[in-house]
Amino acid sequence: MTTAAPAPPGSTLDDLDVASVTARHFGLAVLALAMGGFAIGTTEFVTMGLLPQIAGGVDVSIPTGGHVISAYAVGVVVGAPVLAFLGARLPRRALLLALMAAFALGNSVSALATSYEQLMLARFAAGLPHGAYFGVASLVAASMARPSRKGRAVSQVMLGLSVANVLGVPAATVLGQELGWRAAFWAASGLAVLTLVLVAWFVPSVPGDAGASGRRELSAFKVPQVWLTLLAGAVGFGGMFAVYTYIAPVVTDVAGLGERSVAIFLLSFGLGMVAGTWLAGIMADWSIFRSLIIGGVGMAVTMLAFWLAAPHGWAALPVVFLITTLGSVLVVNLQLRLMDVAGEAQTLGAAMNHASLNIANALGAWLGGLVIAAGWGLRAPALVGLGLSLAGVAILLLSATLHVRGRASTSD
Repeated sequence: MTTAAPAPPGSTLDDLDVASVTARHFGLAVLALAMGGFAIGTTEFVTMGLLPQIAGGVDVSIPTGGHVISAYAVGVVVGAPVLAFLGARLPRRALLLALMAAFALGNSVSALATSYEQLMLARFAAGLPHGAYFGVASLVAASMARPSRKGRAVSQVMLGLSVANVLGVPAATVLGQELGWRAAFWAASGLAVLTLVLVAWFVPSVPGDAGASGRRELSAFKVPQVWLTLLAGAVGFGGMFAVYTYIAPVVTDVAGLGERSVAIFLLSFGLGMVAGTWLAGIMADWSIFRSLIIGGVGMAVTMLAFWLAAPHGWAALPVVFLITTLGSVLVVNLQLRLMDVAGEAQTLGAAMNHASLNIANALGAWLGGLVIAAGWGLRAPALVGLGLSLAGVAILLLSATLHVRGRASTSD
């Protein structure tokens, strides 16, 4: 039987808990944290698959019903900084439990909503814990891992979100189609309750940041590298959403494939996310910044490849896989870079990544829609994605230049 290494003199009970889990139950603890990501990913994306049923259920048109997706995204953008700010001093396991309980409540209220207005508020509320959960879960996972494997630990937490696109979203979509759209939100709520149980059982007691204060957490926004990293995510990752949002009409109208082929392309998107999230952890332990550049440049190349391959039917399928593989490399390493550059404002820095990515979601979809409406064709969003990816790389290079200049001035 494996036993934990003895803790050094002066260790707290929380330190002993972390040492024990690191030695014996690290896998179960990370699985518990990843289950929360699986629940969040399922509810975030299933709304798109059930949009016609949801819109009909609350008596609005499909375009109007699409606003419930935006309401969730706004909740993420608002909740990430606010909840991270308020919860920085709380014990991290307790904060995770509170965030997942709020997430379960938001989805339950979504399932019970009887009007469009109620559903909009419920989706906004369900989105509030999203970014803070991933931020705190990433910090907990990193604290349990050896320094040389910190990147892999964080990527394993993020893997839950990726697997949701392969398993959770399709399953919840079928459930909603067969039993009504409310069943999908009840399923997401059930996954949140399961996460609560797993986190309570397997995640160690991790103390909050006793020195945290409102002023110190907000100090993250005074760091240029934090803003540049957030901007790189909001712009650079927008390219993936420019393509993802309009993939269905591209598959049917440009590639000339049947409607059932759309599901295969969506599966390829999901599998790419899983592969990329796994790869991102390995690459992060090699070099976070180089991984960001590889992810950004690789996305730009694959956007161009998609634009070229789209008229050739199934030739576009492996390109879709590569887009989300490289996009996931970018996402995980953006998370790790924010944790590094935020300084003492760790909780806020870690949580802001998903606020940035939801802005990318809105930006990519909006710009993709603009070029289609302008008559440039259904392939045009891929060129938008190319431009956004290159812009993200340019922001990262600016970040690197400022970093080098800062070190040079310090040494002088």
